[in-house]
Amino acid sequence: NKDLFVLTYGALVAQLCKDYEKDEDVNKYLDKMGYSIGTRLVEDFLARSCVRRCHSYSEITDIIAQVAFKMYLGITPSVTCNNPSRTEFSLILDKNPLAEFVEELPAGRSSLCYCNLLCGIIRGALEMVHLAADVTFLQDRLKGDRVTEIGITFLKKLDEKKYRRKK
Repeated sequence: NKDLFVLTYGALVAQLCKDYEKDEDVNKYLDKMGYSIGTRLVEDFLARSCVRRCHSYSEITDIIAQVAFKMYLGITPSVTCNNPSRTEFSLILDKNPLAEFVEELPAGRSSLCYCNLLCGIIRGALEMVHLAADVTFLQDRLKGDRVTEIGITFLKKLDEKKYRRKK
């Protein structure tokens, strides 16, 4: 249930803010946790979505926005390409379900990336399909920006031979 996840997530972030003094430590923890979720979630996604093999970074980004976000969070971000080599993309979220019940960041936590879990999830899932990517928040409504924007920069294709099982 999305609502239960969102409420639980808010409690998790609040606890992490109590446990860690520095926002950077909270951000790293959320990213690490998201990465672990993403590496496991990709199997469920591939089994349930029946997506075909993608042949470009733009296809992959469209699948993330139109299928994965819709499937797990009930939203469909818009996608923009940020460079001519077509390796950098942005997901623009008009509505961010993880921040649905959050009005503002906690006092003194201006560098907290509240939804950093999403970046870790995307990065972990991409790595499991043999793609290294840098995933970061470029804009965040919780920080006063007009939209929430997640940047995805595809770095390289990972060597599939390392990940194949020996028969």
